[in-house]
Amino acid sequence: MNPHALLLIDLQNDFLPGGPLGVPGGDEVIPLANALIDNFETIVATQDWHPANHGSFAANHPGRELYETIDLHGLSQTLWPIHCVQQTGGAYFAPGLDTRRITRVFPKGTDAEIDSYSGFFDNGHRQSTGLADWLRKQGITELTICGLATDYCVKFTALDALAEGFTTNLYLPACRGVNLQPGDVDRAVQEIVDAGGNLIDSIRS
Repeated sequence: MNPHALLLIDLQNDFLPGGPLGVPGGDEVIPLANALIDNFETIVATQDWHPANHGSFAANHPGRELYETIDLHGLSQTLWPIHCVQQTGGAYFAPGLDTRRITRVFPKGTDAEIDSYSGFFDNGHRQSTGLADWLRKQGITELTICGLATDYCVKFTALDALAEGFTTNLYLPACRGVNLQPGDVDRAVQEIVDAGGNLIDSIRS
């Protein structure tokens, strides 16, 4: 088993342009992700998989505005448009993504009371998705990460990967960000580098 795995973050319909939480240029990531897949034996995908009553949805907080920040059970929470609701089309992987080669899918954000940007843990590190343990059982020691969005789910997944001891590469050509505040993407990338992550623009599997 090759100890280097590819981790695809949230390549789902609702995050593509035209979706309720569309990431600018998000559709451009799909063919790039497909091209990467051929370089790896182990391909893991994360999938936002929210119940309809999820606490991160602005619609579930009457009187609150989209993108407002609130306290949600002790954690700072940005209020998002309704997105990636379980068993709805918006939560499914982008139709152009070659899902046949995906080894394992890890859902996240399934608890209505806490959000999960990272593929490893919820935002409070209260519950694990099981991803780190699963990777270790496969003999994986190195990860290349790409997907959506650079300044949220990609960033927090990469930071947790580093904290869990995995050699972590961020494949920037196949990442796109939200940039709610100007510079968010650049700051996210710098945070990953400062934590020990590698920025790469080509693949060695």
